[in-house]
This record gives sequence, C-alpha cells and structure tokens, in this order.
Amino acid sequence: MLMKRVVITGVGAVTPLGGSVHSLIDGIESGKSAVRFMDEWSCYCGMNSHVAAPAELKDEKNIPRQKRRTMGRMSIFAVQAAEQALNDSGINLPYIPSGRMGCIIGSTTGSANSINNAFNILITDKDMSRLPSGMFFQCMSHTATANVAQYFGLTGYVLATSSACASSLQAIGTGYELISLGKQDVLLCGGTEELHPVVTGSFDVVFATSVKYNRSPHKTPRPFDKERDGLVCGEGSGILVLEEYKHALRRNAKIYAEIIGYSTCGSGSRISQSDEKSIIQCISEALKDAKVSPGEIDYINAHATGTLQGDKEEAGAIRGVFGCSVPVSSLKGYIGHTLGASGAIELIASLIMMEKGIIYPTLNLDEAGPDCRGIDHVTKPLRKELNAILKNGFAFGGVNAALVCRKYNNSSQDFVL
Repeated sequence: MLMKRVVITGVGAVTPLGGSVHSLIDGIESGKSAVRFMDEWSCYCGMNSHVAAPAELKDEKNIPRQKRRTMGRMSIFAVQAAEQALNDSGINLPYIPSGRMGCIIGSTTGSANSINNAFNILITDKDMSRLPSGMFFQCMSHTATANVAQYFGLTGYVLATSSACASSLQAIGTGYELISLGKQDVLLCGGTEELHPVVTGSFDVVFATSVKYNRSPHKTPRPFDKERDGLVCGEGSGILVLEEYKHALRRNAKIYAEIIGYSTCGSGSRISQSDEKSIIQCISEALKDAKVSPGEIDYINAHATGTLQGDKEEAGAIRGVFGCSVPVSSLKGYIGHTLGASGAIELIASLIMMEKGIIYPTLNLDEAGPDCRGIDHVTKPLRKELNAILKNGFAFGGVNAALVCRKYNNSSQDFVL
C-alpha cells in the first residue's frame, strides 16, 4: 500500500509566555522563565511544591456564550490555539469535503477546575440540581477535542488521546498515521492542559515536583542539571494543522515540515518512572519508520522535565542511540511542564528553530548531573542548519512517544536531509 505524505501547515499556541506562537518564541529567545510562586496555594495543607507556570486566560468572551458554556479553561485554550493554527495555515473550512477534516487533541484529564467545582457542590450540598448543565461537558476526558470539533464544525475523525504527558505527541502521531492511510485530508492535532493545585498535588504525592525553589521560582525546573529536584506544572495549548502533502501543494500552503516517522510504546515495567530500555526502543522505531539513521538527526528536543529519574533515563537512552553527536535541549525551564500539551507546544518551538536555523538552549542547566552527561547539551543559543529533528515525549504509565520531522525546501518544493 502506498502511504501518503503528511506535512505541517499551521501552528498555534497559548502558553505561560503568552497567547501566541510569537510570544512563546520571543520569551524563549529572551531567556525568560514563566515560573512563579503560587501564593494562592498556601491554603492547601501537605503540599510541598508552590511553584507553577500559569497562562493568562484572555479574550475568552470572543467565543459565543452558547459554545463557551461547555468549555472549561483547557478547552478555551485549545479553541484559541486551533484558531491561530487554522489562520496560519490559510485553510478555508467550507472547502474541505465533509468527513475529510477532524481533530485529535489530548490532555491528562478533563478540566481540573470544573471537576473540582463539581465535587465541591456535590460534597457540600449533595444536590445534583445545583450542577450547571454544561459542567459535564467541561469535565469529560475528551472535552477539548469535542469542543474544538463543535466550535469549527468538523465532521471527520474526532479523537482524544489521554496518556498524561505523552498525550499531545500521541495525538500528532495518530494524526500522521490517519492521513498516511488516506483516512483524512486535514487534522487539527495537539494537546491542552490547565493548572490546578490538585494537578501539581498529584505529582507532589509521588515526590516528582520541585520543592527547593519555592522562593526562587525562576531557578526551576532544571532539566538534566545536577541540582534538579523535580518538575514544575504549567498550562496552555499547542495545536498543529496536519495535512496530506498533495492537498497542501494544491492550495499553495506554507509548509513547516514533513512528519516522516513516529513510534509509541510502553515499558511494561514501572508505572511511575521512565525506563531507558523502552525509550531506546521507541526512538529506534521512530527512526526506522522515518528511514533515517541516528547520524541524520540534527537536533533532539528532549522531554526532560527536571525529575531525577526521568532525566537520567532519557539521557541514558539518547546516549545509547546517538552518543554525544546530536545537540539536545529541553524547553521546560521556560514554560514548566505543560503536561498533555507539552509535546505539541515544544514541537511548535522546534519547528521555529528549524525555520530559523537556531537551537534554543536548556534554561537553568548550569552543570549536567553525573547521570546526564555524555550527550551534547545545548546551554547557549546555537546556530545550526536543522534538516531533521526528533521530539521525545514520555508519561506516567511507562508510555513513550517519539516523532521525527524533516525540513521543507520551498525553492524545490521537496524535502531535504
């Protein structure tokens, strides 16, 4: 069977650094950290981490109330990011044949704030009649993809990936496979997440959060650093337009890159920790799918969240596959760990790096930990031609995902390696 080629033709983002891709890149280029001390969390007993990277909810009333009433914070982020991505792509929705365009948007859960509010009502009053009629649609696990599909009137595939921090990378990978198989022409793919004390608290109770830098929040998280002590939760959304290559050519679309390889797998061993062996398997299968060798990868955008075990296992896997020959950086120091949105947001930033020919460094990486050495850490901006990149994403449950993208050459209307 002849597989179709899949390209990325639009990007949109709402992040802790602002409500657009431009603000995200501008913040990273300025070396800005969006992490702050969450004073409003001081009322929660037994919580050790009080740092997070919140995003600003803006212009939500631009969404008509009738549609907005079923959206929690995370769905609003997703709609806003999707609208940016569609505008960036130049796609005219009415001209997409019925059933040929859909969306796949991942998240860890439904709206954490809405779920919390629902339980507050039920536990306090035990009165079901007090629950707003739209609240269920904010709480359901596929709330973001359902609301995006309804908002834009999409009639194709509507799927929700829910594999914690690998969710959005799996969404993009699934979209790649569906278009490759000819099932869809265009898909909105990515992820979204929202902050809540319960979200950070769920990582806190398994000792995965940063706790040493509550009073110096800009110093954490510290991916791969010897002084790293855990992750910092963030929020926002990243959405990409995936399109069948010839479909994009026919409308003379701008093409960011071609997706040429993807893999996802489980470790089958540890539910709360990353595993070097299974990460190596995932990366190797993605490279095999892309038909490229490790030496043809020009940059690795690491998942690296700043946890002791996770960064160690990922560094070991990168070392095992690539040695010290490929530049590696993580973006978590700028925007925290946006969980289900992280793969998409960080892939978008990586595509901009590819476009500009620059690698953004890992923020707060002063000295690599002994267990994270032996790979090519980028600690200051690095000018480099990027023809092929690898994006990693991992999650609780032993879930791994890896995606390979290749640069597009506008002059020859082809791809280069």
